[in-house]
Amino acid sequence: MHLIYFMNRLFGAMPLGSYTAACKTGILTLFALISGVFLIAGCDTTSGSADLALTNGKIATVDSSFSYAEAVAIKGDRIVAVGTTEEIMEMVSAGTAVVDLEGRLAIPGFIEGHGHFMGLGSAKLNLDLSTAQNWGEIISMVAEAVEDAEPGEWITGRGWHQEKWDEVPDNTVEGVPTHHQLSDASPDNPVYLRHASGHAAFANQLALELGRISSETANPDGGEIVHDVRGEPTGLLRETAQRAVGRALAAYREQMSPEELRAESIEMIRLAGEEALQHGVTSFQDAGSGFATIDLLREQAAEGQLPIRLYVMVRGASAEELEENLDNYRMIGFGNEFLTVRSIKQAIDGALGSHGAWLLEPYEDMPSSVGLVVNPVEEIERDAEVAMNHGFQVNVHAIGDRANRETLDIYERVFEKTGNGETDHRWRIEHAQHIHPDDLKRFPDMGVIPAFQAVHCTSDAPWVYKRLGAERAESGAYMWRTLWDLGAVITNGTDVPVEKIDPFASYYATVSRRLSDGTQFFPEEVLTREEALQSYTINNAYAAFEEDVKGSIEPGKLADIAILSRDILTIPEDEILDTDVVQTILGGKIVYTRGGAED
Repeated sequence: MHLIYFMNRLFGAMPLGSYTAACKTGILTLFALISGVFLIAGCDTTSGSADLALTNGKIATVDSSFSYAEAVAIKGDRIVAVGTTEEIMEMVSAGTAVVDLEGRLAIPGFIEGHGHFMGLGSAKLNLDLSTAQNWGEIISMVAEAVEDAEPGEWITGRGWHQEKWDEVPDNTVEGVPTHHQLSDASPDNPVYLRHASGHAAFANQLALELGRISSETANPDGGEIVHDVRGEPTGLLRETAQRAVGRALAAYREQMSPEELRAESIEMIRLAGEEALQHGVTSFQDAGSGFATIDLLREQAAEGQLPIRLYVMVRGASAEELEENLDNYRMIGFGNEFLTVRSIKQAIDGALGSHGAWLLEPYEDMPSSVGLVVNPVEEIERDAEVAMNHGFQVNVHAIGDRANRETLDIYERVFEKTGNGETDHRWRIEHAQHIHPDDLKRFPDMGVIPAFQAVHCTSDAPWVYKRLGAERAESGAYMWRTLWDLGAVITNGTDVPVEKIDPFASYYATVSRRLSDGTQFFPEEVLTREEALQSYTINNAYAAFEEDVKGSIEPGKLADIAILSRDILTIPEDEILDTDVVQTILGGKIVYTRGGAED
C-alpha cells in the first residue's frame, strides 16, 4: 500500500505539503514507534509522479471526518495524494492526464450494496417490463416478440408489478390477471415473465404445461400456485412455485451448445458492467451466484476482463456442497482487487409486494396469509454454521418482521455455538425492510448489518399500508434513522434488476423518502446527505470487509471515483434526480465519459 496511506493510518491525516516537504529531498525518513520501526523510502512526490490528476473541484473524501479537498493525484490504480489544486499540480508533468473538474463534485465510486449482477446482464437481453403501465401493454410487448420468434422458442421478460399499473384488468385473482390473454397472444411459444421483485412470475398456458402445472399440482414447500375459482392455475407462481417452469426453461436452454452459453454469459457480464459504470458504480455486491458462475467470473478476473469490481455471495448450494467447496472458492481481492468471494447468501422469505414476506401477524389485505417461508430455519442455520466454520460472512434475505426476527435468532445461536469469541462477523440481513420494534436494537448489539435498498421504500410505499396496516407500517417499516442512531451500520443499493441501477434514485429516497406524488413516507426516518453518501460508499465497503481499500478518497486506496454533474450534497432536494455521472474512474482509468460532459 502507498506510503502516504500508511502515514495517514499510523499518525492521522497530515497536510499534503507536510508529506511533500518530508519527501522531496529523497532522504530516508524514519518513524519509530513503541510497537516497532517503520522505514519509509521512495516517497518521490516531485513533478511528474502522477498519472492522472483531478483539479479545481470539490472532492468529498468520505473519510472519517468527511473532509473536502480540491484535487486528487493518482498513480497506477491508487490514489497518492489529496489536497489543494496547487499542491496536486506539483505532481503533474507532460505525462500526466489532467481533468479540470470545473467545480464539479467528485465522490468515491458508488458501491452497489445489493444487486444481481448476472440478472442485470440478463435483463438487458430480455423484455423489460418495468416500463409497462398496464397488463395490456405487456400483452402487446409479448405479441410483438412472438412475431420475431420461432414456434417453441421461449419468450422471457422481467419487471412487471401489478401495484404500479394505471388500471386493473378484468377478471383478476388476488389483484393479478389470469393467463388467458397472454396464452391467446402466444399459443405456440411458452412465456415466462418474472415479477419485478423476482419473488413471483407469470406463465402462459404452454409454459404451465411444460412445467407440468395443472389444477392437480400441489403447492411446493415455500411456494404457491395461484388458482381461480374453478381451481385452474391462473398463471401466477409465487416463490418456489416458479421453479417448475424454471426447470422447463432450463431444459430448453440445454439445446444451446456450451460455447453459445458461455458467449451469452460473457455478454451478460459486459452489459451489466457497462450499465453499472454509466451510473458511477465501480463496485458491485452480487447477492447470490452459484459456483459455476463464480468459475466464469474467476476466469474473467484472471484475464483482466471483469468490467467492475465484484463482491460475490455464494448461493444455491446445500450445506454439504458449501462444506466441500467454500475453502476452494474463497478469494479476497483476486485479479487486482476485482473479485472477492467470502460470503454466502440465503433467503428466509419472499417479497412484500407478492405477499411473500414472512410476517408475525397476517397480511392486512390477505388475512389468510402470513407470507411464505422460502427456506426452512433449520436449513439456514446449518448453512450459517458451515459458513462460520470456514470464515465466511452470512447474508440472509429477510423482509417481513417474522423473517427478520428468525434470522437474528439464527445468528445469535450460531454466534454462541461457533463464534470462538470473535465478534467482528459483519453478518448481514439483506433488505431488513420490516422490523418489529423489539428487534431494532439487536442489530447494533449483535453487529448485524441491515443491508437496505432505499429506493424500495419509496417504490413500495403505496402498498405498504395495504399489506401491513397503519400500526405496523409506522412502527417498523424502513427504519434507517432509528437504526443509524442506535449504532447500526446502514448500507445502500438498488437490488437491480428489481429496481434500476440508479444510485441517485436510492440516494434521493434516503434523504427525502418522497414519493412520486410529492408525499413523504415517514420523513422522520431520513438520513442526512452526508450520511446517505456514506451508506453508498464507505459503509458498503465496510459491509464487505473492504474499507481499507475502497469507499473513500484517501491516499493508498483504489482510485475509484465518480464525477457528478451536480453537487448532490448541497443542491435543492428536487434537483437530485436530475444529476448525471459525468465521468467514472476505475482503478485510475477513465472508463466512462458522458457524451459532451456539459451540465
